[in-house]
Amino acid sequence: MTDVHEALRARLSHLWGHRVTVSEPQPLTGGASRETLRVTVHHRDTTRDLVLRRDLIGQPDGLARETAALRAAATAGVPVPTVVDDGPTLAGHPYLLMGHVHGETLPQRLLRDDTYAAVRTTLADTLGALAARIHTINPDHIPDLPHPDPLTQLRDIADADPTPRPAVELGLAWLTRHRPPPRHPTVVHGDLRNGNVLIGPEGLRAVLDWELVHHGDPTEDLGWLCVKAWRFGTAPPVGGYGTRDQLLAGYHRVAGWAPTPDQLHWWEVYGTLRWALLCRAQTLAYLRGTRDTLEHAVIGRRVCEAEYDLLLALGHTTPHPADDVLRDLPPRTHTTPPHDAPDATHLLTALGDTLTAGNFGDTYTTRLAANALKIARREILLGPTLTDRHHTRLRTLGLPDDTALAAAARTTHPDPAIITAIADTLRDKLLVANPRYLGQPAD
Repeated sequence: MTDVHEALRARLSHLWGHRVTVSEPQPLTGGASRETLRVTVHHRDTTRDLVLRRDLIGQPDGLARETAALRAAATAGVPVPTVVDDGPTLAGHPYLLMGHVHGETLPQRLLRDDTYAAVRTTLADTLGALAARIHTINPDHIPDLPHPDPLTQLRDIADADPTPRPAVELGLAWLTRHRPPPRHPTVVHGDLRNGNVLIGPEGLRAVLDWELVHHGDPTEDLGWLCVKAWRFGTAPPVGGYGTRDQLLAGYHRVAGWAPTPDQLHWWEVYGTLRWALLCRAQTLAYLRGTRDTLEHAVIGRRVCEAEYDLLLALGHTTPHPADDVLRDLPPRTHTTPPHDAPDATHLLTALGDTLTAGNFGDTYTTRLAANALKIARREILLGPTLTDRHHTRLRTLGLPDDTALAAAARTTHPDPAIITAIADTLRDKLLVANPRYLGQPAD
């Protein structure tokens, strides 16, 4: 980080016309596509916290668009961090420097901490009003704003994956059959959700992460807010905070109109499928060696969560609470000759429990490592049984493999037995990837 530290100190000293001191940049969690760092700057008699975002993978137009979106959002009255500086290179990479807004983004705290108990009850309405305000942004103030066709975009992502995904085919077929008429396009945030809004005890403070901003149907942002992944195990559909009716009421109050429940549902299904494909895309980056991080590896086992949510949203399955095989282990004295006790399963158990407890430092990476260990242990214990079960399932349908199952799902009206097989397969995947997910409320 030395080069970034020195380059930032020199740039701010030039920008403000006097020498400043800058703390060592500290990485911030969240957001896998850009480097995000926090620094504290001392100049004259003041101290200021700033956030630096840098593009490291060669997409400078995207960062410039994000910067323009922040400025345009501020003009439209959307609460966002203040842009301090931006440019084509800082220590060799395009950058955006903005003010740091204090508050909470971690959904688990926002959904459970007593500090936010009062504001939680109003956040669904607040997020609806926020989306309406975002949709008033003047698109002419954001150069080169993309306007993708939503279904073409999903189909292209799906086709780039050589692995057959039957649940994806079910979702794409449903979306194609039920697509609502397009609405007049607006600026769409593209990633408006629990985790990308900064909250204080009194309410909303800022909207973050504008890198996916585009031109499109405004209902997209509302549907994305309702995707089950952003509820983090809680029941209320809008980020775990409230109801769809509250979301639409907040939107109507500012926009003067609101989409119908059916239109919102279509975009919620769309967002659920989009999340499944985005998770899979990050996994492919790991499998192909272009992104070599634990986060990109572990997210591969979250794809089945999003696909299961897709089937829930389509009404093809219901929550099925399931036990975790890790709770019923043999005695600790169990051995695998010629080795001494404890055996490999119990050594993995001890390591996973230690990581979960945060005894190596309660960090996001530590929790990822603990999760990866648990997935590996469940696969060791359940793998052969679940593999045999899947082969039996395919033989019963008269299908040779998952490619044939995916092709059968792509039809206009898939056989109910095909849908049942896909749902059963996803439940088996979740028995290894995350058995607790099977019992979470669907709505």
